Amino acid sequence: MPARKYAESVCFISLDAYPLFSRQEKGVQGGAEVDIYMLSTELAKDKEFKVSLITGDYGQGPVEQIEDVTIYKTTDLRNPAAALSIWKAMGRANADIYFKKGASSIAALVALYCRLHRRSLFLRTASDIDCDGTYIRENRLRGRAFLWALKQAKQVFVQKDSNRVSLKETTGVSAIVLPNGHRIPEPSSQKRGCILWVGRSTRYKQPELFIKLAKETPGEQFVMICQQAKDDNKYDDLLAGAKTVANLKFIGRVPFHEIDGFFQRAKVLVNTSSAEGFPNTFIEACKCAAPILSLKINPDRFLDKHQCGMCANGDWQRFKQMLAELLEPQTAKQYGNNARIYAEENHDIKKIIEQYKKLFRTLT
Repeated sequence: MPARKYAESVCFISLDAYPLFSRQEKGVQGGAEVDIYMLSTELAKDKEFKVSLITGDYGQGPVEQIEDVTIYKTTDLRNPAAALSIWKAMGRANADIYFKKGASSIAALVALYCRLHRRSLFLRTASDIDCDGTYIRENRLRGRAFLWALKQAKQVFVQKDSNRVSLKETTGVSAIVLPNGHRIPEPSSQKRGCILWVGRSTRYKQPELFIKLAKETPGEQFVMICQQAKDDNKYDDLLAGAKTVANLKFIGRVPFHEIDGFFQRAKVLVNTSSAEGFPNTFIEACKCAAPILSLKINPDRFLDKHQCGMCANGDWQRFKQMLAELLEPQTAKQYGNNARIYAEENHDIKKIIEQYKKLFRTLT
């Protein structure tokens, strides 16, 4: 039987994404890993594309096949041979396109490989600091390496229009806006009973403010799903603070494939971050018809434009007042319905992957 001929072969690089595929391994994942999981598994459904993933060492075999994605393991990044290991895995994948998300020194390693081997590099930014010059300024060598990688890319993708503008202003690099995609579940009839926060304990997400909100809103039930971030050495203090609040339930980790149920039972999703790109939790809330309350983050003002949530622009008293407004049953229903419509129209992975396919075919 002749070998299958693919239109394109695409290899995604995400060293922390493996637990999303295995559904058994514990690890720390954020929105960037979820985005890569969604893109790779959805693209792999099209048999014209050969899809692979390079990920970190979680004790798995050197090569696995999960959801039609071929997964290659690399060496632990603390090993000096990490760069060689990544290049070796890229060689085994032998892809036409290599796709990396987020600012890091890994992006430069991938870019150099693509340049030496004449392969196409596609980069996607993960947050505001990737685009507004913050990462480049605050990380001298790694920042310059990331800037070089951006300039080597065949195409750069961003999550929102303000990122496109700031990336052009700070680096001179043009980008295409493509939102994160999710699988949209069937509407749920579950009873909503809590105010929800979901994220890692990394500093810019300011999880301690959700604990403060719960303490100052004793008449409501709060649920906090907060996994310890890799750079957090004060997680025990956060956990101890949460235990002092009677109306707050603290959950350390929920597997990604079980998280929808929490959003479907949430009255409101709360975001306390000081900086984000376009949070995946916003999309997860919208697809589950949960209105959003944000202290500061409002990407391209979509909460106002689509009336699927409220943003306090950093004002704590206004934040608390908005929570009371969103807890009104009629308001909650209206904003929740608007959120669901917004997700269906803008974040359905089935629609978004078609845009990527077109670009992959056109630009390589």
